[in-house]
Amino acid sequence: MKTKCPICGRPPEPAAAPFCSRGCKDRDLLQWLGEGYRIPGPAIDRIGDGADGLDSATSRD
Repeated sequence: MKTKCPICGRPPEPAAAPFCSRGCKDRDLLQWLGEGYRIPGPAIDRIGDGADGLDSATSRD
């Protein structure tokens, strides 16, 4: 089975495998960083769950 670049379908280059070029490799990374790719899972309620790491009970008087 011959593999193809997951972005454009061209044959992969060893230096950029499994991609065909640095450009396709970078495009894939940008998709992950820009939230273009998502892994399915249950919805998360981020309001008031303390997930932001801030202690809301502390005041700055």
